[in-house]
Amino acid sequence: MKMIVAADKGWGIGKEGGLLVHIPGDMEFFKTQTMGNVVVMGRKTFESFPGKKALPGRTNIVLTGSSCWQEDGALVVHSKEELEQLLKNYDPDHIYIIGGGQVYREYLEQCDTVYVTHIEAGYEADTWFPDLEADERFIMEETLFTGEWKGVGYRICRWKNTAVRTPESRQVNLRKQR
Repeated sequence: MKMIVAADKGWGIGKEGGLLVHIPGDMEFFKTQTMGNVVVMGRKTFESFPGKKALPGRTNIVLTGSSCWQEDGALVVHSKEELEQLLKNYDPDHIYIIGGGQVYREYLEQCDTVYVTHIEAGYEADTWFPDLEADERFIMEETLFTGEWKGVGYRICRWKNTAVRTPESRQVNLRKQR
């Protein structure tokens, strides 16, 4: 699985149910990465979308504790176990965890790749993403893009979770053993 997030310089990701800032380059990257794939989110993240509508061109899965909540265009699950059963129907390389804070924390250790738009400014936040720079399991593998919007610099980076064994890493380990 993969994760995708935009975070400010203090790893803040949201305030009062919304993003800290809307950067067009980040939004375009998000759309390009997730289009045609599965996106997993919490109910509050879904409800933050314009018109509270499912993201088009993607399989939207919403994890919520509310047993009666449902929305058109969204598959709804009510527990981590139910979500994990449903995700078995999809290729892990095409699953993106897209928020919010609690869902990110729950699934971070299971994601092999995290795409982070690092925003080089600080904002008032009430929701944070775990600091990958302080987590020895994660290495910043590549900067994919750098840009600026309204005087604020940002860079889109791919982080690798070295603790997750992907099919590729298992193949490398098998070749080393021979």
